[in-house]
Amino acid sequence: MSEMIQNIALAAAAAAERIAGQIERTELRRSEVFSTNLLANIFFKLENLQTTGSFKLRGATNRLMTLTEEEKAKGCVTASSGNHAVATACAMQKLGLSGVIFVPEQTSSVKVDKIRSYGGDVQFFGTDGLDTEQHARQYAEDNGMFYVSPYNDEQVIAGQGTCGIEMLEQYPEIDTVLIAVGGGGLIGGVGSVLKAHNSDIKVYGCQPKASAVMALSIAEGELLDMPSEPTLSDGTAGGIEPGAITFALNQAAVDEFIIVSEKEITEAMRLYVNTEGHTIEGAAGVAVASLLAIKDEIIGRNVVVVICGGNIADDKIAAIMGKS
Repeated sequence: MSEMIQNIALAAAAAAERIAGQIERTELRRSEVFSTNLLANIFFKLENLQTTGSFKLRGATNRLMTLTEEEKAKGCVTASSGNHAVATACAMQKLGLSGVIFVPEQTSSVKVDKIRSYGGDVQFFGTDGLDTEQHARQYAEDNGMFYVSPYNDEQVIAGQGTCGIEMLEQYPEIDTVLIAVGGGGLIGGVGSVLKAHNSDIKVYGCQPKASAVMALSIAEGELLDMPSEPTLSDGTAGGIEPGAITFALNQAAVDEFIIVSEKEITEAMRLYVNTEGHTIEGAAGVAVASLLAIKDEIIGRNVVVVICGGNIADDKIAAIMGKS
């Protein structure tokens, strides 16, 4: 086991104690339909039911709670395609902090509305998440503020890792996990926790074909600067910051990547909503689509699929469900 994985797992244990009471301990729910149809034990970790509607509150809260008083006083800046921005706005409101939140121009209206509902000062910049991040970092530097990365920060990753701690407590028999990947913070944190517990647990990273930056970068052995196409999985779309610590962490913690098409994502989201009874966003649909793509590999296994978020505009989910 790599030292990096051990360090993140230890940091996640500390984060779990730190943020207890600030976040929801989300349900791990067994799906009778998916389990029966896939001949496996299929559980969904319902981070879509987390406060703010996604796992991102874990990392944002942990990072803000580890700031010094001087850093808090200067204010915070962050950048995100939506969920990290919503989470940071919520955490800042709870902790009495102020700051600026940059989002790409095409960010989902439901996410922008949520950011503002928590008092977040929203500013739009760029069309690719990486452009937005780089602009926000420069803004923070120019204004003497603290930049809260959506993924390129050990304390943010540790906060996301608390999801993995809960999973092990709720289902110690887990031997397979599927997680959608954008910047790689969630799978880096959860994967480290699971691998530190049992290195035989199979960790699958799931990405849309339209923006498979991490998967293709790891295949090439270096971070690639590549364009992303439009995708239902807006929460995982866009480039990855040069030098991101998640690259090496994903190399160490992820066993295999699965890349799925927009058609597969749409069909998986429709199936999930029809069988499980609640809506999910595109990034979560990527993980469900990936589960279906490897159905022959998971027969008889104890599988957890992380439903990373549920923030999706009504018109988009209506179109997916064929109601518009």
